[in-house]
Amino acid sequence: MEKIEIKCAVCNPYMQNTYIVHKQGEDRCVIVDAGMYTAEEERQVSEYIRSRQLQVDAILITHAHTDHICGKQWLKETYPSACLIDQTYLSTTYREHEPLLQIAGMHIRCLYTPGHKEDCVCYYMAEAGVLFAGDTLFRESVGRTDLSGGDYATLQQSLQYLMQLPAGTTVYSGHGEPTTIAHERQYNPFVGRFRSTIGNN
Repeated sequence: MEKIEIKCAVCNPYMQNTYIVHKQGEDRCVIVDAGMYTAEEERQVSEYIRSRQLQVDAILITHAHTDHICGKQWLKETYPSACLIDQTYLSTTYREHEPLLQIAGMHIRCLYTPGHKEDCVCYYMAEAGVLFAGDTLFRESVGRTDLSGGDYATLQQSLQYLMQLPAGTTVYSGHGEPTTIAHERQYNPFVGRFRSTIGNN
């Protein structure tokens, strides 16, 4: 199992989770989403990166709702060498449908999971057993679909897709506490109807 460290910074009035992720023993990291809204939130992120002497290789955006990208400009100005990765970048850069990125010493599979918004991407690290789910999947809940780009039927398909991941996968969502695929199969009312097709992986 690949050992990674994850720092969560809870940001902006929507209590959005911005993650700093790095492999143990590496001096490079990625940032998942960009929710920094205040100077204090920016300081929290930059101080962690500085204290660990990390280089930011990439900024991974799960989707373009404001609470997930309001700190994007600050990140790009502060870490200008970091690659900004979102659904548009992925679809125009890679021929592979769901590319496997090799960034900061980590292997990150990009899973397209529309429904909450049409551009939703989850970032899956199979070797570490970790999924960064954005607002597609929460602990015992899911992202709303009544905003622009949302579609409930599409979200259900994306949830079924995610439920095929190994049961032990830890899910880090865009809001709230971490969970696991096993927990969501059993307790999430939005994915319970799919349990019988999943098996016991």
